[in-house]
Amino acid sequence: MAASVVPDSKIILELRTPDARDLPVFLVGNFNGWQVNDDRYRLEKVKKGLYRFEFPNRLLLPQIVEYKYVRGGWDQVELDSNGNEISNRVFHHGIGFISDVVPRWRRGTLTYRVDLLPKIRIISESFQIPQLIKTRRIAALLPHDYDHTNRRYPVLYLQDGQNLFDDYAPFGSWGVDKKLAELAEKGLGNVIVIAIDHASEARIAEFTPSYPTRLGIGEGKKYARFLKETLKPYVDANFRTLPDREHTGIGGSSMGGLISIYAGLMFPEVYSKLMIFSPSLWVAPNIHFHSGNLKTSYGTKIYLYGGGAESAGMAPSLKRIKETLEQQGQGSNMDIRLVIDPRGRHNEARWGKEFPRAIKWLFFKK
Repeated sequence: MAASVVPDSKIILELRTPDARDLPVFLVGNFNGWQVNDDRYRLEKVKKGLYRFEFPNRLLLPQIVEYKYVRGGWDQVELDSNGNEISNRVFHHGIGFISDVVPRWRRGTLTYRVDLLPKIRIISESFQIPQLIKTRRIAALLPHDYDHTNRRYPVLYLQDGQNLFDDYAPFGSWGVDKKLAELAEKGLGNVIVIAIDHASEARIAEFTPSYPTRLGIGEGKKYARFLKETLKPYVDANFRTLPDREHTGIGGSSMGGLISIYAGLMFPEVYSKLMIFSPSLWVAPNIHFHSGNLKTSYGTKIYLYGGGAESAGMAPSLKRIKETLEQQGQGSNMDIRLVIDPRGRHNEARWGKEFPRAIKWLFFKK
């Protein structure tokens, strides 16, 4: 919100929005009991994307004004650029001119365009994993217009595929398909996501590094080799990918985040981007010492996220590994972004909320 003082008793709001779609825009707030569709607080459309409203007398307003913009009802309230609800806007009634921007609106119960949803293709219900003598369901989430272009795309390999796009997943879903549709609306959805299902009861063993840890010696090295030696060559041969390391990422959450650090650092020639959410670093606190030589010429971007409400050790562990990786990588070849949400909890919904921010930073920020 940008604001300035004007000399008379009026308060003027100016709203810019790229997506009002000719629907009426209203103010709601503590000045009208948060009533929607109140014609007294309907904004005047100046031109496409520009609206204006004038409070006639600031003295009739509360001392602190709280408000939001809606396009009718609460099912079409303003959202931030990532499609999330925002806190109430606030101004002091002594302010005279306010300039606001609404980047997105809720569309009924949807925050995304259905026509921009990725095309989900099940590569196989029983993809062979020779390194572990097992099979696994693997899916590809392709950009919505994949079949109508000749474009090649970067690829992100994500763990725990059961929790990425299934609305009825037992532990919740990231909603990756919906988040990719929201990104596509902003021109940022041009990435292929490969979703690898976990091994159910054998998940912990597969995602545990292959050296002595607090959970014993796991099969993480074999799993990481599968991603590099078997799955990635198949994906590159069967989809229009950008196969070089600059356009290849790996990621996951919890134990999936741990194995993604392990695989990413073990094979820096394969992955240049790591999306690490709430990794189970307590299992292997010294994972960076066992994942290969970091003092290489490879440039690597790492997005580290954790929630303050997950455990007392999450934030300190993330800060510690960030510092260690930067030191071991001699600073120049490690670009690490650390995000700590003080209220963030250890669940799929929170990781899904972070997903678009991580995608933008890893793949689209130069």
